[in-house]
Amino acid sequence: MNPIKKTLLLSLPFAIFACGPKWTEEAQDGYQLVKNKDGATLGYHKNSGVQLLTVNQLAFKDLNKNGTLDSYEDWRLSAQERAENLASQMSTEQIAGLMLYSAHQSIPGAARGFGASTYNKKPFPDSGAQAGDLSDQQKQFLTDDNLRHVLITRVESPKVAAQWNNNAQAHVEGIGLGIPVNTSSDPRHGSDSYAEYNAGAGGAISMWPSTLGLAASFDPGLMETFGTIASQEYRALGIATALSPQIDLATEPRWSRFDGTMGEDPKLATDLARTYVDGFQTTDGKGWGMQSVNAMVKHWPGGGPEEGGRDGHFGYGAYAVYPGKNMKDHMMPFLEGAFKLKGETKSATAVMPYYTISDGHGEAVGNGYNQYLVTELLRDTYGYDGVLCTDWGITRDVSAIDKFEGKPWGVETLSEAERHYKAIEAGMDQFGGNNDMKPVIAAYNMGVKEHGEKKMRARFETSAVRLLLNIFRTGLFENPYLNIANTEKTVGKPEFMQQGYNAQLRSIVMLKNKANSLPVAEKKKVYVPERYVAPSVNWWGIVTPERIEPAFNMEVVAKYFEIVDSPDTADFALVGIKSPDGGTGYNKQDVENGGNGYVPISLQYDTYTANDARETSIAGGSPLEEFTNRTYKGKTVTARNTRDMDMVNDTKQKMGNKPVIVVVHVSKPMVFSEIEPNADAILAHMGVQDQALLEIIAGKHEPSALLPFQMPANMKTVELQFEDVPRDMEPYVDAEGNSYDFAFGLNWKGQISDDRTKKYGTK
Repeated sequence: MNPIKKTLLLSLPFAIFACGPKWTEEAQDGYQLVKNKDGATLGYHKNSGVQLLTVNQLAFKDLNKNGTLDSYEDWRLSAQERAENLASQMSTEQIAGLMLYSAHQSIPGAARGFGASTYNKKPFPDSGAQAGDLSDQQKQFLTDDNLRHVLITRVESPKVAAQWNNNAQAHVEGIGLGIPVNTSSDPRHGSDSYAEYNAGAGGAISMWPSTLGLAASFDPGLMETFGTIASQEYRALGIATALSPQIDLATEPRWSRFDGTMGEDPKLATDLARTYVDGFQTTDGKGWGMQSVNAMVKHWPGGGPEEGGRDGHFGYGAYAVYPGKNMKDHMMPFLEGAFKLKGETKSATAVMPYYTISDGHGEAVGNGYNQYLVTELLRDTYGYDGVLCTDWGITRDVSAIDKFEGKPWGVETLSEAERHYKAIEAGMDQFGGNNDMKPVIAAYNMGVKEHGEKKMRARFETSAVRLLLNIFRTGLFENPYLNIANTEKTVGKPEFMQQGYNAQLRSIVMLKNKANSLPVAEKKKVYVPERYVAPSVNWWGIVTPERIEPAFNMEVVAKYFEIVDSPDTADFALVGIKSPDGGTGYNKQDVENGGNGYVPISLQYDTYTANDARETSIAGGSPLEEFTNRTYKGKTVTARNTRDMDMVNDTKQKMGNKPVIVVVHVSKPMVFSEIEPNADAILAHMGVQDQALLEIIAGKHEPSALLPFQMPANMKTVELQFEDVPRDMEPYVDAEGNSYDFAFGLNWKGQISDDRTKKYGTK
């Protein structure tokens, strides 16, 4: 008999051996820490009702409080054995709760608006609660709905995040089978342009360029370094699952989520996806451990080819199209990257399909409901057996094509329970953005009626095992608690801040450098025009009024150059702008004027008329509309930030022959013809601190980054390119003869040609 299994038969809570236990226990800040010699370190809360079992002189937690060491409580067994044992013990309601993934949680909760919550039935400011306390809503979904996967957004501080984590873990440890909370996050390592770099600026999380900025380094090793550091900070915050990376191939230049990708080239994106996941999931180079973070890669089978660039968060962007019949490139970062890791964790542990209907591939329903894409292709053909989680809100209702509500594309006429059942039948394991287990139970009962209790129970247990594996492998069943002092020491510590800042420097692309305008000698006189920001309304209806503001942190600029108010007295001008904000592709006013609502998304600042657009859209047919042709041919739009173009051109007119340095914060490709002739030098970045830009402008660091996507020559080439095909536009050629193509970038000597351009530059 297997000695471990034999031990299970003999396990008793009072088992005592003459030579004494091989473990020690000590009190921590609010919890107990148990250290097994040559074994697992355990954490538990004394008030949760959990007791320790001593077996073969080793300590184990009796999570279900039955006085016996169950297989799932035995840290000597494999994660697979433990998950199967626990799933078999769970009630249908407990599995239904495990299949939920919470709506966005702010810590502490907001008093009103998006993410609002209460504490003892009062808004947080009036409640007397501590910032790290559980809200009323959190207590409800953790207790009544058996939810164990929580998505957090804003946290007041790392300390508060750790306190909340410990409170949440203590709460669920005392319930039922003692299943820990698996907390997750969307990417949270962006840079703050107005924050001056400080290697000792602990407390805030380390600051890195966006994923697209990291891609501009063309260095998979740098991406792995980011993942390794980010995972340590995540775990110090209590986060064990990353809702990232976004490995959609950015083949559609107008897409609003372009800046979250790794660019448009399948080879580069594949290598970066692999190292990102390896960095997050691997602890100390040895596979799973207490620094590992599950990576949920998104969005299968690739959310990039949105028709006309319209985004799937809205009904007007419900369709991904494949005019080039090129889905294979979009799957490559998944199949050859995230699913084929070099590290011991082998594969990304979770996958999120996108909202879109992948036109021509299976049933005309959102990807989370598409049995062909989810089961036949991903599971059966490619053998993926990790967690499949829907994108947030796909089972909720929606009332209009332009409402930021539910995203039930292709299944708008089904009930909420029927949508859950259809997703389960398609092969999904989990429902993003749903705190309520009732529709999951209703879906289970539908399955029992159609398939019988035995088959439906087995189907639920299959999902439960997948979900539990991601909790076991990250060590949460052993010790989900955080040492708060360690959290404060780890998150944003100096060496992490330094690594992030170095990555920012390596993400800035120099596109133009006429007559060696860069670098500029320090303490020269600089004129910096202020930037006009137009009023805006975000997805949640929050209005931002118009304003005029400095384009840079002027205190940082003053450390490098002498700031003057007049172009006449300046040696050079520094102009900060953003790439064109050309709209969403839908406009209510067009409907009021008798149109179909669809308008172009422009990548240029000035007024654009879509004379080269398709006469007939590829996709259409939403039950929220009475037509199928979503064409916008002949319609006109103007970018919201056209004043950025004016600022560049006006500044050049004022400066005359003196250099104008233009810094563009790029969120997606743009047409440079409107501003490039009046720029002597151009730096493009995807989210960095101003100090990193000034380090390059002043020559303290040489630019080395390359474009991870093409910059189009004009809007005609944008309209004629295929949404699903990479690198199929005519690139812009500037006055210096430089082609702003994929893998282009300059350093002080001229165009960069090195191992990176040789490896990735050719198609």
